[in-house]
Amino acid sequence: MEFHTNYCLERYILDTSWENLPPQIQERAIVCGIDLMIALLLGSKGQQFQAGMHTAQAYYKDGDIPVVGSDQTFGLLGAVVAMSHASNSFDIDDGHNMIKGHPGTSFVAGVLAAALEKNVTYREYLTTLVVCYEAAIRCGLAVQDHYQYLHSTGTYGAFGTAAGMGRLLGFTQEQMNNALSMAEFHAPLTPVMRSVQYPSMNKDGVPFGALVGAQAALETLEGSTAYGYLLETPEYQKYLDSLGETYEIMNLYFKPYTCCRWAHQPIQACIDLMKAHAFTYKDVERVCVHTFDSAAQLSKMRPHTADEAQYNIAWPVASALVHGDVGMEQVIESALDDSRVLDMMQRLAFDVDPAMEAQFPAKRLAWVEIRLKDGGELKSPVYAAPGEHTDHVDLAWMEEKFRRRTASILTDKEQENVLALLKDGLDIQMQDIVGRINHP
Repeated sequence: MEFHTNYCLERYILDTSWENLPPQIQERAIVCGIDLMIALLLGSKGQQFQAGMHTAQAYYKDGDIPVVGSDQTFGLLGAVVAMSHASNSFDIDDGHNMIKGHPGTSFVAGVLAAALEKNVTYREYLTTLVVCYEAAIRCGLAVQDHYQYLHSTGTYGAFGTAAGMGRLLGFTQEQMNNALSMAEFHAPLTPVMRSVQYPSMNKDGVPFGALVGAQAALETLEGSTAYGYLLETPEYQKYLDSLGETYEIMNLYFKPYTCCRWAHQPIQACIDLMKAHAFTYKDVERVCVHTFDSAAQLSKMRPHTADEAQYNIAWPVASALVHGDVGMEQVIESALDDSRVLDMMQRLAFDVDPAMEAQFPAKRLAWVEIRLKDGGELKSPVYAAPGEHTDHVDLAWMEEKFRRRTASILTDKEQENVLALLKDGLDIQMQDIVGRINHP
């Protein structure tokens, strides 16, 4: 393999400033900052976070870095471990169709931990998020091309984590090149379909990718070296050609529901049909979901853990029919014995639609047929998932998501206090930001 090091990516990561970002990218950075905070706040209420906290307490205890959702403090690696177990805990984080995963959740723990250690401003934290999205997504595109099978979030998360931590730790471009090379080479090659069909608590490999990226950054500081990453090869340098001119962060989708993206289309279709025709789950005899093959494969199990509930199509769709929503409350372990949802699951069928399959993964589409007990038959139009990059998600959309998804853990006043901080607190230091979020 031949590498050509020109430090193009390294200079972009290190030299980008808030002031030279276009206004729409600044707004998108704030949107992402709010979205990732939703993921961290909800994640801090789950069992995955508790496992991460116990690990951090056992092996990385000493330090004064706070973590979102806790009064505990840790050293740098401890904070990375704890928050990487929260960020993807309820599968409510952003995604990118063409890398088939979730870039933000993959590096936010490392970036936030380093931002807290250095106590930079919220403005610098958001700027670092932007360059991490651009680096991680481009790495993900190269990885997909190179290995010719689908890799999950932790794979390119290691690369994004090293990029963000290196920027915040004050790397030279040579150090940044070393850290990126080390992180990409040692990143977990988590296979996507195995990850979603048989989900572990550390689904998507997020904590492992974050730890690899953090370790790469810290080892670089201590003199460890590595050489070359895929984006430096002639075959994949094309992914850097538009760096700083076009922004992959604008191609993100955002999730309204706490489950696999592949369930969002039938969820929305069912909710909209219920509203339009004024029926409830009690009136439903049969539902057929017409979707693409990868989604249909996730319809076959009764979930016994929160992770299985999220990486499942039947449970979220049945929950939407029963509750009219799918939030943390519908996928947490204590909800999984709901007899109403279990009964509704038995009334669901799944069909692979050739037209839907042909458009995957660029488009994730589905439609539903519902037969009512009174003999009525309803058909939805074809749905894309809400929050796609073509939906032009803005601050108003994300504020509504924040209020809806955090309503069970924050009062109305606390929600407004946190939102004001995350929208307008650019000059506030990150220790103060997280302190005020933890105690709104």
